[in-house]
Amino acid sequence: MNSFLKLVMFFLSISLFVSCGNADDDVNYALNTGDGFGQGQSVDNCLDLGENDLILSIQDQYTTDPGKVSIFFKVSNSDGSPVSGLTADQFTIYEQGRNDDCFNTISTSESNARISPNEQIFSSNTLLILDLSNSVLQSSLEELKTASTSFVNTAMPETTQESYKMAIYWFDGEDVLHELNPLTSEKSELTEAIATINKDISSDVSTDLYGAVIKSTDIATELLNASTQGDKIGAASVVIFTDGKDQASRYSKDSAQKKVDTADPNISFFTIGLGSEIDTEALTAIGKTSSEFAANKEELEETFNRISDLVSDRASSFYLFEYCSPKRGGDNNLAIQVNKGSLQGAVQTKFNADGFTGGCE
Repeated sequence: MNSFLKLVMFFLSISLFVSCGNADDDVNYALNTGDGFGQGQSVDNCLDLGENDLILSIQDQYTTDPGKVSIFFKVSNSDGSPVSGLTADQFTIYEQGRNDDCFNTISTSESNARISPNEQIFSSNTLLILDLSNSVLQSSLEELKTASTSFVNTAMPETTQESYKMAIYWFDGEDVLHELNPLTSEKSELTEAIATINKDISSDVSTDLYGAVIKSTDIATELLNASTQGDKIGAASVVIFTDGKDQASRYSKDSAQKKVDTADPNISFFTIGLGSEIDTEALTAIGKTSSEFAANKEELEETFNRISDLVSDRASSFYLFEYCSPKRGGDNNLAIQVNKGSLQGAVQTKFNADGFTGGCE
């Protein structure tokens, strides 16, 4: 009987733990992962905004005298895909002070609400990793150069921004990830480097794919750590192209996959495969963010462009939203809602307005 009671108590305690941990108003402090609300929480029911189709995940927030409130967040669909291209007029601001029963709408025009450049707090680095083993050089080099150039032009911002950078590496069968062009924010520098690739760059007929995966993940991790110093927020993308399986057998598939699976959640992984000799299952697992496959070299540019759109959208789904608050003291609740067509989403946080005065930059 005693054993039975102990067993019952054990399961009751487990049930209590689970039910408490999944409360709807729990705050998810998993910063920068894109999961949940980040530093925010679900919006108070008094606003009656409905279910979230879009997820606003707060990454950072701060105030600046005389009265500016700054919220840095990522916007994604409910399936986790990034939402880019939002403008300030698609956001609605709600504030709740100490004397308010519910939230009051703050005019975006009167509060000078805007999407501000985020270079001071955010950086995005992309690594383009190209298979330049003999099979690529002999059969699809020009198509790869065209596709890679298109990738750079699409993935990088139209105007040069120091917070968005890219580096290009290549591999063959050697135990080296060769640098074609170091990290830069200049698109012209990257495209000029691609133009220099010729058939003499490598004579190795082997493919060290898993070695390239491991080495590029290490580089992305180092870049992410460096770019997030001083309270900055960063993201990185690794894009790997190959036309074949790992032939070098220097590293195991399991070790490469483990490197990807245990990488920082702010590193996204994309893979592009060409032809019929690739291991689609392995490339799909490595490209855990997204994978694309081209049946032949004529489809290569289109395939690269699908990935470049995703890379660009992920980097552009981070927003620094700022406005001038009418509050002049105390702790205040803040809710931000975004509308995109028929979709909406909102997040709630709070800020302190002590010291706020009239006027706002």
